[in-house]
Amino acid sequence: MTPLERLHADIDARVAAIRFERTDWLCRQGCQGCCHRLADIPRLSLAEWRLLDEGLALLPSEILRAVAEDVAALAEQSVRPIVCPLLDRASGSCRVYPQRPIACRTYGFYLQRDKGLYCKDIEAQVDNGVLNDVVWGNHDAVDRRLQALGETRALTEWFGQRKALG
Repeated sequence: MTPLERLHADIDARVAAIRFERTDWLCRQGCQGCCHRLADIPRLSLAEWRLLDEGLALLPSEILRAVAEDVAALAEQSVRPIVCPLLDRASGSCRVYPQRPIACRTYGFYLQRDKGLYCKDIEAQVDNGVLNDVVWGNHDAVDRRLQALGETRALTEWFGQRKALG
């Protein structure tokens, strides 16, 4: 098992534990709130990019062209928040959900020390005391494991080098 696969397994275990306790948990495939409100262009390690690129290669050529256009436009966009270029706006789902980056897998289930929850819907539940029993994942630990996977680059940079990386 690769380090990325081990990290995915650990994240999946935390997510499953939270969902087991809270079957109505908001974050799941098709919940697109965070996809519409990205603070910045997602950054991925090379290992994450290679997995994501596998998912991109499975897309029909016309969809891949549309994604490429959205990524190119994103590289020029200065207004924030941004919409993820991998979001299928018609279905409200990620086009490469099985290959999505760590940031997407952990969103809504992990916290960073001294930082907020980010998802306004989850924050509202926390503020109302609804989620007091949740054992959140430690995003600082995830970040350390991601650093061990090597250099990270913005999605737009990886995509721009897509053919060159083979």
